[in-house]
Amino acid sequence: MVMVRQKRQIRVLIVDSSPRVRKLLAAGLAADPGIQVVGTAPDPYIARDRIIEWEPDVLTLDVDLPRMNGVEFLRRLMPQYPLPVIMVSTQTLKGKQVTLEALEAGAVDFIAKPSQNLSPGQDLDQMIMELRTKIKIASTANVTHWQQQNPSKVGRGTVSMPPCAQTLSVSQTVERIIAIGASTGGTDALAQIAPLFPAHTPGIIVVQHMPAGFTRIFAERLNAISVLDVKEAESGDRVLPGRMLIAPGERHMRLRRGHHGFEVDCRHGAKVSGHCPSVDVLMHSVAQHAGRHAIGIMLTGMGRDGAEGMRAMRDAGARNLAQDERSSVVFGMPKEAYANGGAERLVPLEHIVDTVWAWLH
Repeated sequence: MVMVRQKRQIRVLIVDSSPRVRKLLAAGLAADPGIQVVGTAPDPYIARDRIIEWEPDVLTLDVDLPRMNGVEFLRRLMPQYPLPVIMVSTQTLKGKQVTLEALEAGAVDFIAKPSQNLSPGQDLDQMIMELRTKIKIASTANVTHWQQQNPSKVGRGTVSMPPCAQTLSVSQTVERIIAIGASTGGTDALAQIAPLFPAHTPGIIVVQHMPAGFTRIFAERLNAISVLDVKEAESGDRVLPGRMLIAPGERHMRLRRGHHGFEVDCRHGAKVSGHCPSVDVLMHSVAQHAGRHAIGIMLTGMGRDGAEGMRAMRDAGARNLAQDERSSVVFGMPKEAYANGGAERLVPLEHIVDTVWAWLH
């Protein structure tokens, strides 16, 4: 008789201020045979003790908590006890802003509550299904780089400006395009590399898997920490040196040739490679319209969105790289892009900007 070893369940701790929400989430997650809810906690202080006692694999964390908010808890937790964390966020403007702060503080991903007061029904069922998927992805995340990190530097780039950046002329950048794809862990990765690009960087177009509403706030946060003009893209926006355009949530972004150079087209559509916006959609359009004038970057993320599009870019003459496994939170999209022949090399996050500028010369 052949014995089949059972795959270990993912141990989850739920931290939420509402007893009712804790009960609903615990019941919904426990119904998945691959997940074990080891317990719940109503605030960060109790959560801290239960993390040490129960050693969960993944933490779900409410944004608004008594005694200490979720972001401050993360800033204290991650340097001492790195743990994959999924934020449970409200759809309010404040909730979106705090959620992005949490991603900068070390959260792997987030999920939006359908309403302030969860009620059994289709919206709750959909949220639970999405949360189960994100917990399984988070359980594979590499968050060890947060160990002993200085909390004052969380979310900030730590790499120096590439020395060749100052020697590149505007004429060398105006006809060039940089296309970036990212998913899980990408918000932090982009926050680290965006401040390193100088003002005359070729136009950058980005697909970061993120829901509608969050992309605008994310663009504003990158704009505040970078010399680039960063904005959520709109159809007709020109791709110019010194500008970074973030694909809006729930809209595909494509590059096209306009009367005055490159511009983008953003519109609703069915999911491609499981996502809208899709990295594949963006990079296929870059291959078609920019070809050898483009550089592609694949950052951390789960799945293989962008693997085919990046291969099309390389076949059209583009230079492409992907983030390496050590520096990736989830080495899914970069691995697939490299294995598929789209990315010609794997590069640590801290050397990506240097590599791009070397290729631009």
